[in-house]
Amino acid sequence: LEVGVGTGLNLQSYRYCSSPPPKDSYSSNANVSNNYMGDCVTSITLVDISEQMLLQAQSKITFLQNKEVIPKHIPIKIIQADATTQLTQLFGENKFDTVVDTFSLCVMGNDGARKCLGQLASVVKERKDRGQILLIENTRAENPALGLYQDVTAHVAADMGGKGCLYNQNIGQIIGETKGLKVVREEKFAGGVFRSFVGEKEL
Repeated sequence: LEVGVGTGLNLQSYRYCSSPPPKDSYSSNANVSNNYMGDCVTSITLVDISEQMLLQAQSKITFLQNKEVIPKHIPIKIIQADATTQLTQLFGENKFDTVVDTFSLCVMGNDGARKCLGQLASVVKERKDRGQILLIENTRAENPALGLYQDVTAHVAADMGGKGCLYNQNIGQIIGETKGLKVVREEKFAGGVFRSFVGEKEL
C-alpha cells in the first residue's frame, strides 16, 4: 500500500516480482506468501485523495507497463480515499505487508499526520507476519538555527508554493505519540531536514 501516491513518482523505484506468485501464495498461511515474496512487490494498492493526481498516476502506470518496468502480471489497485480516516474502513486491519508514504504527512498538518499514522498502524500486518511501514518525510532539523528558520518560514512557504507542506513537523515525536506504532529504524539526511523511518505495528 502506498498512500499519498500523487502522480506516481515512486512507481519506477519498486522492485517488482518478475513472475506471478504460486497459486497458493495468497493463502491464509502468511509464511507461504512471505517465502515467495522475498523483497519484491507482488501487488500494489495506490491511494490518494486527489482524483487528478490518480489520473496522472494511472497514465504513468500504463507508460511503465509498456516499458516493462512494471510487469503486467502485477495487480494494481487505484483508490481515491482520505488516508487520515478511510484506510481501515476500506481495507480492514492487518492487510498489507508493507505500507509506504513519502513526503505526504507534511501536507496533512500535525493532526492529520497523527490520524494517518494511526490508519497505517491499523492496516499493516503484525511484526510476526513481517509487516512494516516505510516513511520518508520532511522534518524539523536538530540544528537550532535551522530549526528556528523552518519554524518561522514553514507556513509562508506552504502557502506560497510549498503545496501546503509544513516542513517543520517533528515526525519522530508524532510517531512516538501514535498508538500501535513504533520506530525500529530512523535515518537523517541534510542535517535532519529529511528523515526516513521504518516502523512496525506495536501490540
